[in-house]
Amino acid sequence: MHCQPDYKHEVYIWLKSNQMCLLCDEATHSAATLCNTCEIDLPWLTDGCEVCALPLPISGLVCGQCQRSPPAFRQVVAPWTYGFPLDSLISRFKHQGRWPLGQMLASLLRQCLQDRFDNAELARPDRLLPVPMAAKRLRQRGYNQAAMLARWLSRDLDLPLDEHLLLRPHDTVAQQQLDAKQRQRNLLKAFALAPGAQVQGQHLALVDDVLTTGATAHSMARLLMQAGARQVDVYCLARTPKPGT
Repeated sequence: MHCQPDYKHEVYIWLKSNQMCLLCDEATHSAATLCNTCEIDLPWLTDGCEVCALPLPISGLVCGQCQRSPPAFRQVVAPWTYGFPLDSLISRFKHQGRWPLGQMLASLLRQCLQDRFDNAELARPDRLLPVPMAAKRLRQRGYNQAAMLARWLSRDLDLPLDEHLLLRPHDTVAQQQLDAKQRQRNLLKAFALAPGAQVQGQHLALVDDVLTTGATAHSMARLLMQAGARQVDVYCLARTPKPGT
């Protein structure tokens, strides 16, 4: 059963027309969906942990948590800190089905990744893997926002996409409701590899919308590394700051 909505025509019309900025309602006079001023004013993540992208005061550091307990993934690429107005854009895409907002954000993430590929700061992965959604939640929402982001990135970066390698056989409590330790317990055995999945020696990149504690990404990366993957990276739109900062 194909649960994903048919958003292609709507997104095409939105992106190909001269239009109003999605944030300030001023004319962009181009096909862009965000004016230059609003793009600059997004909460860009300039200094973050070299591993998990946790916002830090200066660049080039590894946060204490990653030093004490290194995650299974190699590195996180996230253009923004999860804050206003980006949090509203992601929420509207994720919970209200605003596909053009999602494609706009995916396009900006694609530019960030392409720049790092071109400057040899980041190796191109063998495959993109969207974070899977449990069947019950997928039926309720009707789409998986991580899969949509991964499709746009796959198309624009010419990277292979595998939407079926990672499975989420068990529905779990929403991670937003839990603290760090509860998140880790909640994810025990939450993910599985598809029967016959082959990842030996491959460089893989997980795709999601927001990285909070990194527990979900760590759980999947550990599963892939145990199956023989060479490296696992994480591509997401935003990284949440440390609570209280």
